[in-house]
Amino acid sequence: MLLLGIWNNLQKKSLSLGNMVKNILFIMCDQLRADYLGCNGHPSISTPNIDALAQRGVNFTRAYCQAPVCGPSRMSFYTGRYLSSHGSTYNNVPLKLEEWTLGDYLRPLGTRVGLTGKTHFSPDHQGMQRIGIDPKSSRGILLSECGFEPWEKDDGLHPDQSADPEMAYNRYLRKHGYEGENPWHTAANSVEGPNGEILSGWQMRHADLPARVDKEHSETAYMTDRAMDWIDQLGDQSWCLHLSYIKPHWPYIAPAPYHGLYRSEPILEANRDDAEKKNPHPVLNAFMNHEESLNFSRDEVRQTVIPTYMGLITEIDDHLGRLMKFLENRNLLETTMIVFTSDHGDYLGDHWLGEKELFYDEAVRIPLIIVDPDPASDSTRGRSDSRMVESIDLIPTFVEALGGESQEHRLEGRSLLGILRASASQEWRDAVFCEMDYAWRKARLELGLAPDRCRAFMVRTGEWKYIHFQDFPPQLFDLKKDPQERRDLGRDPSFRNVCREMEGRLSAWLTERKIRTTITNETVEQRTGTAKERGYLFGVW
Repeated sequence: MLLLGIWNNLQKKSLSLGNMVKNILFIMCDQLRADYLGCNGHPSISTPNIDALAQRGVNFTRAYCQAPVCGPSRMSFYTGRYLSSHGSTYNNVPLKLEEWTLGDYLRPLGTRVGLTGKTHFSPDHQGMQRIGIDPKSSRGILLSECGFEPWEKDDGLHPDQSADPEMAYNRYLRKHGYEGENPWHTAANSVEGPNGEILSGWQMRHADLPARVDKEHSETAYMTDRAMDWIDQLGDQSWCLHLSYIKPHWPYIAPAPYHGLYRSEPILEANRDDAEKKNPHPVLNAFMNHEESLNFSRDEVRQTVIPTYMGLITEIDDHLGRLMKFLENRNLLETTMIVFTSDHGDYLGDHWLGEKELFYDEAVRIPLIIVDPDPASDSTRGRSDSRMVESIDLIPTFVEALGGESQEHRLEGRSLLGILRASASQEWRDAVFCEMDYAWRKARLELGLAPDRCRAFMVRTGEWKYIHFQDFPPQLFDLKKDPQERRDLGRDPSFRNVCREMEGRLSAWLTERKIRTTITNETVEQRTGTAKERGYLFGVW
């Protein structure tokens, strides 16, 4: 749906003179680790097109998400605010209706903001009902889709019991001969057994077999096609497209030939040792006991799954190459800012864990490559930048790139445009922050916690990573001596002073959350000390 009614009512603004950025292509993968790219040092994975983006732009090698779970991480990307500020603490926790999202910042600048793929966004239906907004109206659709025009919304992860048979991708698969009520599951994310039986991709033991779809019909191919369709339809309009791939997130199933590309390649050795299992932190221990962690602790599982995970990444890379050629053929590369990132990582057995959550770098460090077409960025092209950046920095970057005004009373990130254009001062943040709420996880039950006692907070500096848990001792890692984060010093009395210092950093950060979002700082400045002028006489003799 194009939401033309809203679009036609918006006040369009011209691009700033001399600003080369007209469009933004905001690409996100789901559960892609930062270290599983060629440009980030992986020894065997093939990602030539992503690597080429890094050569054309800046590769931020210390970029961090704000939550190691799909939903809350994405809400930080889409709002420019930390989890404590936006309040969407886990998957399917609705974002507050009053929160501004990417579209609220960019549409007033004359930019269409669309989506192809995943958001993991849950709308605040109760809030819409409270103020009388019809979810099917133009405004209601925007509020139901995280502020995006939903050209193609698809969150993936559709087991049979929750599948929508009329989901666009299911209709597409049936059109191409894949039968069944839910071919997303039975074709795209299942394999064929030796006797022709359908074997579900939800069981990782099948990850070494090819998906029951041709590569031309995979989720990744389909979403790339839909992205190009949307760009073509917009013509000469300014746009921001969020192309959000579902992979390499589980189910770990890839179409041929991607399922078998890396079967003969050695996989990365697991970042773990037996000492981590001796007297582990209580929360870590509970997560180690999850089924996915116990399975990924087995070499057989890692050897079966990781080559497919790598194949899914290479598949994405191939389609990004196709997409870049498409942009080149339409002369869009010189006016389009391109961002490549991920919502979080995947443990794949590191630290005896599966999935994500907790705060090891395998989960919270994300790839981030930004290509700025403006000639002002020519001096930084091909640079790897080790400054600590956060996912919340993207919206301020987009707003500045498109010539918009700063929204400092709402946005908690910092624009990266100065770094891209080599005009930033040397002063930059010396710490990043991340949060999680594990109330929905089995770990909570094992620990005997009430749902509101499952918050955790991370502060990471260049030297230390400190993690605060409700009701439990902290974790602390010396990143200089232990960059692999295998030795937890949080309960060691000799590091008590370091813990106190880092707890102070965290406490100070919590007091800085931006809660006065309905009035600008400029307005506060203008009104300060003007009470008498405005007729308020108090304390007068």
